[in-house]
Amino acid sequence: MSKPIAALTLSLLLAAPDAPAGEHWATSWYAAPQPAWDGSFALPMNVPTRLDNATLRETVRLSAGGQRIRLVFSNRYGHEPVRLGAVRVGPADDPHAALALTFSGQPGASILPGATVTSDPLALPVRPLSRLAVTTRLPAPTNVASFHWGAQQTVQIDGAHVGGRLFLSAVLVESAQPARTIVALGDSITDGNGSTPDADRRWPDILAERLVPHGVAVANAGISGGRLARDGMGVSALARLEQDVLSQPGVSDVIVLLGINDIGWPGSPFAPAEHPATLEELTAAYRQLVAASHVRGVRVTAATLPPFEGALAGTPYAGHYSHDKERLRRQLNDWIRTAGVFDAVVDFDAVLREPARPRRLRADFDSGDHLHPGDAGYRAMAGAIDIAPLVH
Repeated sequence: MSKPIAALTLSLLLAAPDAPAGEHWATSWYAAPQPAWDGSFALPMNVPTRLDNATLRETVRLSAGGQRIRLVFSNRYGHEPVRLGAVRVGPADDPHAALALTFSGQPGASILPGATVTSDPLALPVRPLSRLAVTTRLPAPTNVASFHWGAQQTVQIDGAHVGGRLFLSAVLVESAQPARTIVALGDSITDGNGSTPDADRRWPDILAERLVPHGVAVANAGISGGRLARDGMGVSALARLEQDVLSQPGVSDVIVLLGINDIGWPGSPFAPAEHPATLEELTAAYRQLVAASHVRGVRVTAATLPPFEGALAGTPYAGHYSHDKERLRRQLNDWIRTAGVFDAVVDFDAVLREPARPRRLRADFDSGDHLHPGDAGYRAMAGAIDIAPLVH
């Protein structure tokens, strides 16, 4: 006679192998997926919408190091499978040292719609801040429905350079000790618009440099056009919080810089018919983000919104700034500073504003569009973050 179900379940649990000992994974590099859009949007995608028998080569700079790595590829917004052929990874400065990846023991994989695939562990010791080159073969016709726009980083497609990322979403590293990952959740200011392309000078990159002595990784989950409470060039922060932040291996903290597009987009070429954002809408979204993070044991640092007077003036995207929008930015910043909702606050507004004209970015920190900092501004932002709570 068979065992009772409860006893059978218990015996199976007791017989199950232990979880692998000593495996502590952290996200050492990240590019948050975004859904593709059509030609009616104000900005072009800048990447092909369809590839066939193509080879992609992407260079990434890690934050933390380790003895083994895994790569993660995403088809989060796709409607059909994406077929990966051979994938090789190795030091960016030594193409002959590249090693082949496997997926469940196989040389390639199929990424189902809405899903990701994670490679098998690869014994490739990597140092903090080292650069890897990832070469991916797409042997079948592939529609690009899920990608990453911009990031001041490029991907080579059959030798041609285009801005952004395609399918490669994360590099995980394994360490001997329990890992810790800090996630930067933001918009184009976190994604690095205005910084030197392919030079890793975004503020999360500089923060990663500060955290190297402590063995803490940084995952950049910024997306250009990202918004807190509404969809933009991607879904809202609340809609992507689980995948881009809370599911990251080793995540302990999230630093959030969001809201300027919620404020600036309505009435601009990006959202000409959209009603203005309100303080109540934005603070409610922030409270929900904090509640969801705290339930998972993740601490939240909120950043005040930098000044943006004159943002995108003289461009086809003028209309981002107005006196009413500036008033809402100041109100939201006051709430961030004083509400007591967050575990910590970093005052990027105070760091970046022009003392004599506090509604405007400092000239030496401005990339030139009066919205995005340049290299010096991003370095100042990273330097303003108190890292003591992040490493203890």
